Amino acid sequence: MPASRNFGSHLPDYASPTSYNPSEDLLQHWENEKLRIVTYPHPALRHKSKPLRRVDAELRAIVREMFELMYASRGIGLAANQVGLPFRLFIANLEGEPGEGEELVFINPVLSRPKGTEEKEEGCLSFPELYGPVKRPKQIHVSAYNLAGEEVSGTLDGMLSRVVQHETDHLEGVLFTDRMSPLAGQEVQDDLDVFETDFLSRRATGEIPSDAEVAASLAEWESKYC
Repeated sequence: MPASRNFGSHLPDYASPTSYNPSEDLLQHWENEKLRIVTYPHPALRHKSKPLRRVDAELRAIVREMFELMYASRGIGLAANQVGLPFRLFIANLEGEPGEGEELVFINPVLSRPKGTEEKEEGCLSFPELYGPVKRPKQIHVSAYNLAGEEVSGTLDGMLSRVVQHETDHLEGVLFTDRMSPLAGQEVQDDLDVFETDFLSRRATGEIPSDAEVAASLAEWESKYC
């Protein structure tokens, strides 16, 4: 992270034992399904993520798969609920290429001390090929944990500041289209309608689970990690 780092504090219950026993259905789903980026208007994108209480080998494997998926999709940031998981966690690498740049993992991020305002075009892996102008603070301070359970904090600006704000919004169930001006929002409404039509069509074929099934999956993951 191109900002000051403070290490020493540890994630509560980090790698601690748990009595949780995942259901056979969830285990079978995890064994058979690769992570996939969900697209608007998938209900997971509106789910407000809960703080993680623990990190284990399975979560590290999930994070690794998130990076692989992000690179394959030519992205530079990806939040957990974009892959249908309810964790307060996101990843970033401004280079967007494996083996290049710095892979950053933010667990339970908290943003503060916004300064300035800047409008720039944004896109999102959950809205393929859709872009629009979004105003955000130019500078932000972030405090979070990494996968080692260490606390990381720093003041960010430039592209990393925008990525961190965009991904943290995801964890709150807020999408970048929500932050567009009314005029910009009107200009992309036809595209949003296409996303919604495609989503309903795929759900009708059984490709996308029902809202109730999505909610049950999110709740089960929360019972294990949150």
